[in-house]
Amino acid sequence: MSVLNRTFEAVHRLFPAKVAHAHCDIPCGIYDPHQAQLAALTVIRMNQLIADLSTPEISASPEEWQTYTSKLGRYIASKEEHAELCKRELRILWADYFTPAHLEKNPGLHSHFWNAMKVASKARQNVDMAAAAELLSSVHAIAEIFWVTKGAETRRRASGHVVGGEVVYPV
Repeated sequence: MSVLNRTFEAVHRLFPAKVAHAHCDIPCGIYDPHQAQLAALTVIRMNQLIADLSTPEISASPEEWQTYTSKLGRYIASKEEHAELCKRELRILWADYFTPAHLEKNPGLHSHFWNAMKVASKARQNVDMAAAAELLSSVHAIAEIFWVTKGAETRRRASGHVVGGEVVYPV
């Protein structure tokens, strides 16, 4: 082992690196509910694709069954991944962006987040279009409050995606 390596190891033992876990420890001040809305729309879309997926006949070829199970598995995995992504984005807003002053002006804010987290879990655990739609509605309510705290009016507009639905934008 070289002298340089031993020196670095000694310095590391004396001053170990600290791990930081956060959206942004600077803080960067860049927060936006848009990603949570897109994730919620994806959960809805995966529910749509699952509902539209035709189960092969019992006598179908192994290739047809493999295609079916592969598609179903991908749709479910994507639905679960995006429900979790939605929860992650909401947790960042809840814990890092919103302040006590925001809570005073929006007393139901904690309930909005609590309900959104619960419905995101339900949408993740089940193939449930009602839960997916409720998740998007909950995220919309949070997005509207978020933009009000930034002094912006909001408008709901068609998402423009095949899934349909709306997205809350600042005006």
